[in-house]
Amino acid sequence: MGDAEPRTAGGRVTVKEVADYAGVSAMTVSRTLSGGKNVRADVQRRVMDAVSALGYHRNENARSMRPGHTSGLIGVAITNLGNPYYGGFALGVEEVAATYGRRILLGNTGEVLARETQLISDFVGRQVEGLIVVPTGGAGEHLQPRALGHIPLVLAARSIPGVSADTVLLDDTSGAYEGTKRILQAGHRRVAFLGNSVSVSTATRRFEGFCQALAEFGLAPDPDLVLRGQQDVPAARRAMEQILQHSAPPTAVFSANNRNTIGALEAISAARDAGSVTTPPTLIAFDDVELANQMNVPILTISHDPKALGAEAARMLFSRLDGDFTSSEARIFNLAVSVGNIRS
Repeated sequence: MGDAEPRTAGGRVTVKEVADYAGVSAMTVSRTLSGGKNVRADVQRRVMDAVSALGYHRNENARSMRPGHTSGLIGVAITNLGNPYYGGFALGVEEVAATYGRRILLGNTGEVLARETQLISDFVGRQVEGLIVVPTGGAGEHLQPRALGHIPLVLAARSIPGVSADTVLLDDTSGAYEGTKRILQAGHRRVAFLGNSVSVSTATRRFEGFCQALAEFGLAPDPDLVLRGQQDVPAARRAMEQILQHSAPPTAVFSANNRNTIGALEAISAARDAGSVTTPPTLIAFDDVELANQMNVPILTISHDPKALGAEAARMLFSRLDGDFTSSEARIFNLAVSVGNIRS
């Protein structure tokens, strides 16, 4: 290995610096990054170790961009491209970006940290002007300013411990509290909880609001009725089936996101068809779900507009890019949610 030190400023690491660090030629670095043809495995490892140590990103736009011109691109990383919620979110980002003459690059992480890390690296390599990320909830080293080459970053919907960045969040705790409180005021005392991964900040805040409302009524969550970690509809359906099969099933269920709500509705519908459930539990659903009111299940929805969330994240980003907000202090914006009434 060479003696070069990782950069501490915002300059872009060059292929030559990677080559010097690894003790190889620039051509060997290029061959390694292009697939490693005719490069020994041990040399490839040295090159990739140097890439990691120096925080090097390939400049995919170098041949197409003229000197002095920017890419005009904003990188947007979401967690589930199949979730209509994020379609609305991306539209909000795109509409604001268009007013500033930029386009978006949209990528899907699938809630997998390694995929998120690679996607962000790809965005940086394409010289995006800014990043909007719905994080997976794992470690955030790849989102630190130095790893990003000091490209402006906005986190959306979720925060990451140890990552200081402008962030737009939903008022998760208050929304969950108000929704649960309304169910308790209606007379329910046995309430289950369906949530996603505990490493996701929204899941934590919504569970906190749920617990706060229970405590106000002198109640505590029943561990047998708290199921967390469902990241997709099939897992949520299985969790709801487990709850319905409990010897003392709940009369209400808090569903922490639309994937859990859809899975819960599928399980309830199947149980009613099988005759094992005659009176369905009332659902407290965080996030709107299309056609939920057609399922003949009592439901209270905690609503917000994902498009507005995306638009606000974009506005925060462009206030940085245009120099309207120059303080290094990270901002946090909480988007209000609306708690509806129980619909039968």
